[in-house]
Amino acid sequence: MKIRVTWGVGEGPTELAAFDKALYNAGIANFNLIPLTSVIPKNSKVEVKKVNWNEKAYGAKLYLVLSKCVETRKGKEACAGLGWIQSKDGKGLLVEHGGSLKEVKKKIRESLSFMQSYRKEKYGRINEKIVKIECKGKPVCALVAALYRIEKW
Repeated sequence: MKIRVTWGVGEGPTELAAFDKALYNAGIANFNLIPLTSVIPKNSKVEVKKVNWNEKAYGAKLYLVLSKCVETRKGKEACAGLGWIQSKDGKGLLVEHGGSLKEVKKKIRESLSFMQSYRKEKYGRINEKIVKIECKGKPVCALVAALYRIEKW
């Protein structure tokens, strides 16, 4: 299974509009999003590659792990990130965090280190994709998404 990690940022007149703009920038605005917990199935390959699926399968279901952060305070940053680890057979774990860049990096490492501490699998290094955007007055949103599968109705 191929899991694609895409990302986007957006600004808009409302928090929801900024979120939609970030989804559009990430290439996934026209799907119905179905959030998943953060487990990577066996035999999976995670690929960090921005997609442009805005005109693909309009209205279809998109299964994903989503990290998003919205900011409305001028001069502050919205930062979102996904981190993941995988074993040699492709099984793995994903975590999603938002906040400041420093917080996101720290939380990704702390979460994955703890989560693997009580599992029997041996995982490789921690991977991450983090994006940020500064609020200049209007609401902003940063997001990173791990895309699992598209399903039509």
